[in-house]
Amino acid sequence: MTSSPSQPQRVSPLLWLTVVVLITINLRPFLSAPGPLGPVIQNATGMDLRAFSWLTLLPMVLMGLGGWLAPTALQRMGARQAIVSALVLIALGCALRIAGASSMVLIATAGLCGAGVALVQSILPGLIKRQSPHNVPFMMGLYSAALMGGGAFGAQLSPLAIQWGMSWQASLAMWAVPVVIALPLAFYALGRIGLPVPATAATHSQPVASDTAWLMRRRRTWLLVLSFGLMNGGYASTVAWLAPFYQTHGWTATQSGSLVAILSVAQAASALIMPALAAHSTDRRLWIIVALLLQAVGFALMALWPTAAPTLSIVILGIGLGGCFSLYMLVALDHLPSPTQAGALNALMQGGGFILAALAPWIVAQLQQLSGSWTVGWLYQAGVAALVCLMVAQFNPKHYAREMRQP
Repeated sequence: MTSSPSQPQRVSPLLWLTVVVLITINLRPFLSAPGPLGPVIQNATGMDLRAFSWLTLLPMVLMGLGGWLAPTALQRMGARQAIVSALVLIALGCALRIAGASSMVLIATAGLCGAGVALVQSILPGLIKRQSPHNVPFMMGLYSAALMGGGAFGAQLSPLAIQWGMSWQASLAMWAVPVVIALPLAFYALGRIGLPVPATAATHSQPVASDTAWLMRRRRTWLLVLSFGLMNGGYASTVAWLAPFYQTHGWTATQSGSLVAILSVAQAASALIMPALAAHSTDRRLWIIVALLLQAVGFALMALWPTAAPTLSIVILGIGLGGCFSLYMLVALDHLPSPTQAGALNALMQGGGFILAALAPWIVAQLQQLSGSWTVGWLYQAGVAALVCLMVAQFNPKHYAREMRQP
């Protein structure tokens, strides 16, 4: 990736913060809204659990593929055009769900949204490091919190919209509205700060491969990809199946949606607080391992005692999921001092990671179909969280320079 010559910042820090939040908050409602409406959607479309899992699986695969393609898109389109075009895709995907009476329409629109989200979440972390170099932990925490907060809105408000008289299709399509609201502000603000520009407008530009090919030859890149993907599979499985799981225990769509919203609020709080706690040291391993162990505990409680204290179990799980995600985003940026290279590494991590994470809801659905119970799937996710702890132990910041040495 290439960057334009240094330009003076023409937007206030408050406007930049607002733009980051308004963009990011639109990246998860389309993903979290269908879960609480699962039985309604399945009855209307005839989707079984495996087909329903594609509403999570396909967008996450596309998020992964988009992560790999994001450096090329950034070079050819520039940051503003890439992000604004991505927001248009998300708005279009949400709006088309008004015609979502068939499984194919729902899956196709999930794909559109996933493609848009892929570009935004692969480009924005690098821009945050570039625009806020002295405040990266706070800004990445805010970014992650907004991401999880958007998930909470989707899970809570879509079931309520049905209670207020909207069709289930309209309750999914309404998430186009906040995207449309964010578009003009994003277009304005991203055009007024010094951002990477298309290669055709830059002098002495190098092929985008020069920024990414050497990263793909580093063992650390693949360790980040693998561990991020396994860790984030817990989030994907929870978004897809938490509400349907509790509906098998007699919860209504609204009640189960509220539980997903509680999960997302816990994620958002943890995503904001844990990076701040970890900011006092460049070694983030202890905090990531704590977050992973909380995930393991939360999944185990859901598997073995699902009705004993569901809110407590979900809060524990949410703290683990949210904190781990934001800390991973921070650790990827920590590995390299250059915002451009750090952004490329972050995009590669998300790219491969989301492809792996996309498999988790399908695996949990398969385990449920084979065993007739959700218990095995939740215990599987608890075991994965414990496994990732062993991988995280290798993230010693003293070795970052050696691990990421450019040929």
